[in-house]
Amino acid sequence: SQAVTAGGFLFCSGQLGLDPATGELVAGVEAQAERALRNLAAVLDAAGCSWGDVVKTTIYLAAIGYFGTVNGVYARFMPDPPPARSTFAVGALPKGGLVEIEAIARRRG
Repeated sequence: SQAVTAGGFLFCSGQLGLDPATGELVAGVEAQAERALRNLAAVLDAAGCSWGDVVKTTIYLAAIGYFGTVNGVYARFMPDPPPARSTFAVGALPKGGLVEIEAIARRRG
């Protein structure tokens, strides 16, 4: 499932930097972060939500050294104030991805 609704919240699955047209990862951590956020925005939109509804995000990085780059991209997408966030370096991500991002949003109405 791309997302599941429960208790007034939308729980979105983690999104990689996959080009939806090809199913392949885009090149580089900055491009993957932007594509992951765009993919996550599409999941939110399909459920009638937006970044303004997001209350929590989790970012998984293939290396903690990517934090600054990903944080810069992330800041361009988030409202003010941004949602709560956790960021972790992990051993590996699917398809050799460099970043994966998931979100929890409150449902309107």
